[in-house]
Amino acid sequence: MIKCVILDDELLAISYLKLLCDELNVEVIKAFNNPKVFLQEINNIDCDLCILDIEMPGMNGLQVAELIKGKHIIFTTAYKEYAAEAFDLDVVDYVRKPIKKERLQQAFEKAEKLITEKEKNNFFEWNTNLGKTVIFTNEIVYIKTSEIDSRDKDIFLKNDSELILKNLSFKHLSELLPQKYFVQINKKEMVNTKHIKVFSSSEIILDMNSNDGNPLKLNVSEVYRNSLMDKF
Repeated sequence: MIKCVILDDELLAISYLKLLCDELNVEVIKAFNNPKVFLQEINNIDCDLCILDIEMPGMNGLQVAELIKGKHIIFTTAYKEYAAEAFDLDVVDYVRKPIKKERLQQAFEKAEKLITEKEKNNFFEWNTNLGKTVIFTNEIVYIKTSEIDSRDKDIFLKNDSELILKNLSFKHLSELLPQKYFVQINKKEMVNTKHIKVFSSSEIILDMNSNDGNPLKLNVSEVYRNSLMDKF
């Protein structure tokens, strides 16, 4: 079941959306009629999807969406002139008011597909130096070719631990990882872009330290430069 949060300044609109969600087997975790309160709480709410009204006093839904991280978004509005801006934000869908049940169901089906794809890439299982191991992709900071055996990959995690992935090519590895975040930067290294703090055309700095205690710097080769820039 999809878990969603609603933001709309009109209480009647919230009640109607709750009713539709219930009929479409979508769980409403919480509803807000104030954008500022919504932003204060949303990062602590376990949900997959945010349904945002666009036209609201003080702060509109487009501005709110730009401040949300890691949630899928459906916009609702009575004003068609916001459509172009809404889709520029790479949201799931844009539903015109008055909302029809069939149209909202289409939006939920799109969201469910995206959520399923995201969950598939949350982890993968591979043979490591510890045996068969489940690795959560959001814990990975960076990966490099092993200096002991070039067929293996050294993987560095957020908790400063390391694993050795046995007999795994970067090509196969890229199929196991979320392509939105992981990118190869040279022949021997791949990074999670969420951990890049500084980057130029030839170098990146990660939010982890090297053995000398300084921020880790990695070279970006010309062959992979465009792929890195595309992620940003």
